Amino acid sequence: MGNRLSKIYTKTGDDGTTGLGDGSRVDKDDSRVEAYGAVDEANSAIGIVLTMPSVTDFIENCLTNVQHDLFELGGELCIPGHKAITESFITRLEADLDYLNQDLPPLKDFILPGGGPGAAACHLARTIVRRAERRTLSLKKVDAVREEVIRYLNRLSDLLFVIARVLARSENGKEVLWSRKN
Repeated sequence: MGNRLSKIYTKTGDDGTTGLGDGSRVDKDDSRVEAYGAVDEANSAIGIVLTMPSVTDFIENCLTNVQHDLFELGGELCIPGHKAITESFITRLEADLDYLNQDLPPLKDFILPGGGPGAAACHLARTIVRRAERRTLSLKKVDAVREEVIRYLNRLSDLLFVIARVLARSENGKEVLWSRKN
């Protein structure tokens, strides 16, 4: 592969527009840019989770695959009409989710984000994925978005929730449960 970015600044975005993958230009706050921008932000947040010492080899492999998936998903959102996310991506997430969830106790209460540095970082990544999902749904109201993209993001937020539960246990052995006491 040759040099893709030999010059980082191009000045083409100085007018508030950006180029999509198909060469067209749109405003930087266009719903398509908002959607793939939120996906990019989610990918960065997952990168933070991966720096945590509590991350096991299995979780590292799982989340590294997710980071590659999110690059593909962002590409699909950036190039109108492009298809990258397949059912196999979702099936893999579900298999990882089932594996990680099998030893966790059933939930009886809401969990507060926290439980340790890795768990908290994972909860943050989860909420960013939820935002990416919302932005993608907003895009779907004005342009075509394939169902696999939305399903992937929905399943990914579930996976991140379960990973946060696993990390909370490995970091300090407990989750912080919500309780309203007046």
